[in-house]
Amino acid sequence: MSSSHDNPAFVLDEHFNKSEKQKTANKQLTTIENGAKAMEANYDPYCHREVEHPTSNSETLFHLLKGSLGTGILAMPNAFHHAGYILGFIGTIVIGVICTYSVHILIKAEYELCKRNKKPSLTYPATAGAAFNEGPELLKKIARFAPHIVNTFLLIYQIGTCCVYIVFIAENVKSVVDQYDDQIQLELYMLMFLLPLILLNYIKNLKFLAPFSTGANVITLVSFGFILYYIISDGPTFENREPVGEVRYWPLFFGTVLFALEAIGVILPLENEMKTPKAFGGTIGVLNIAMSIIITLYVFMGFMGYLTYGGAAQGSITLNIPGDQIQAQVIKALYAAAIFITYGLQCYVAIDIAWNEYIGPLLEKNSRKGLWEYVVRTVIVLITFLLAVAVPKLELFISLFGALCLSALGIAFPALIDLCTFWHTRNGLRFNLMFIKNMLLIIFGFAGLIIGTYTSLSEIVKEFS
Repeated sequence: MSSSHDNPAFVLDEHFNKSEKQKTANKQLTTIENGAKAMEANYDPYCHREVEHPTSNSETLFHLLKGSLGTGILAMPNAFHHAGYILGFIGTIVIGVICTYSVHILIKAEYELCKRNKKPSLTYPATAGAAFNEGPELLKKIARFAPHIVNTFLLIYQIGTCCVYIVFIAENVKSVVDQYDDQIQLELYMLMFLLPLILLNYIKNLKFLAPFSTGANVITLVSFGFILYYIISDGPTFENREPVGEVRYWPLFFGTVLFALEAIGVILPLENEMKTPKAFGGTIGVLNIAMSIIITLYVFMGFMGYLTYGGAAQGSITLNIPGDQIQAQVIKALYAAAIFITYGLQCYVAIDIAWNEYIGPLLEKNSRKGLWEYVVRTVIVLITFLLAVAVPKLELFISLFGALCLSALGIAFPALIDLCTFWHTRNGLRFNLMFIKNMLLIIFGFAGLIIGTYTSLSEIVKEFS
């Protein structure tokens, strides 16, 4: 008896059914592939971010203001002394607008790169690496080094900020104590704070610093109000005030304003932690509102401070406040205490980069890894201390690290990242405009880095030679 498989009609029918099934399967596969492509094209990083405690728009605004209103604003009168009150007024606004625009293009590039790589968020170093991979062939070859370059600048900047904080604390405490005993040298005050700073940086969990940080913010705001009162009550005047300063000191002004205005290290983390990250950019977004407030405050502080104290304006305007008044002494002491606490937060970033990114992974199998972490924490504090002792000039430190790090991090790198990100996706007039605009920013940023750093180092050598 023959089986049904020997029947030609059955075989033909079976072949037909298999063909139909194959066609159906192919259609389904095509539908799945098309759906996958559509999902890839429509991938929205904002919808895939999982943040344990997302921040509101107002909280993000407050954090951004807090990150920018540090010791830098107190150096603005000295910056206006280098530039003159007219150039200082216009220059601060121009630099502020450039910095704000640079942040906008950095955020836009990060979002685009997140979409392409289907990642919820990227850090600044990771954004640089991903962007270089999308750029021209020359930059693709060094894409793997891009994150390390950005990390190096961030590390130097954070260490520089900590150096500024040590000098600030020591100078303000000395200014108070000098009213009663002026025999103690500035370096001894730095030495007095060395051990407390080391112990402060042994705190690994930022939660323990949070209550102190809140207190430091309140102290800063109250002290800031009193400082403005002193500036206005001491009598601003245009007499013997230069509208335009000497050209050779303009780079010092540039570096100081950049150091004061920029908070580039916290921009992406803040945007990545938002409940509604789309509200960060935009015409009336968190960034523009924050920068408008910051630029206004900086212009006002620099302009009024210079008109009041002129060429005598010091690296921190707190040092110009009359030291023989009790309330002024309290303000200086409280501000120094606030900056002491903030030192721990700034140094935390430097430790995070040095330990978690580089040293820690190398010691993963070392039984004494925990001990080595404390060694690294101690060494970083010692580096900031030794640099502060070597160059105890607040205004020169601020200008140096502003020009050296923030010219690159705040202006040149965002433009370079934007250029690489859209290198292959834009053409014609749109590409040409993007290329010209970003090249101008890159040239401006690196020119500021070279000229500003050289001028600051020259002034340091002149001061201590």
